Amino acid sequence: MPEKEKPQDAPKAAPAPVESAVSAGNVAEAQSHTAKGQALAKSGETAAALEEFNRAVALDPYNAQALYGRALIYQGNNEHEFAIADFSAASGLNPQKPEPLLGRAISYLAVGKVKEAAADLDEAAEADPHNAQVWTTRGIAYERLGDRAKAAASYTKAVALRPRDDAARSGLARVGG
Repeated sequence: MPEKEKPQDAPKAAPAPVESAVSAGNVAEAQSHTAKGQALAKSGETAAALEEFNRAVALDPYNAQALYGRALIYQGNNEHEFAIADFSAASGLNPQKPEPLLGRAISYLAVGKVKEAAADLDEAAEADPHNAQVWTTRGIAYERLGDRAKAAASYTKAVALRPRDDAARSGLARVGG
């Protein structure tokens, strides 16, 4: 049959909304759990904070603050692979924010992925060139990679931003800057 003469299928109904769709109510509730989680984390109640961050992420998987908070707890518990996953998600939701990149780099360093850490720290330094912690950590990464020149430049920048940064000053002394 020619194309025009073929019987047309009945139009299909729009798919039913998925239960896990993020609603405005979910976002608001997730923000509430995130705030509670942040307060609990600050007070040292990490297990309760983790529960709050988990609730927030379950309600709104795009909640970068909850992902970041949960990643910090994972990192503090030496669960670096989980931390890396959450820092990655938070970074994807907030590109050009140095905090998730720095966090992920610290976990990468902890598991021996030094090249990945250096790449994240390069990006974090571009995003926030006035963050002394980024520069100190970048110095550590490049020192581990054996690039004394980049390590020295990073430590020098960190000391210029924060003159009493002992880690940066001792790193600079080690690499001969």
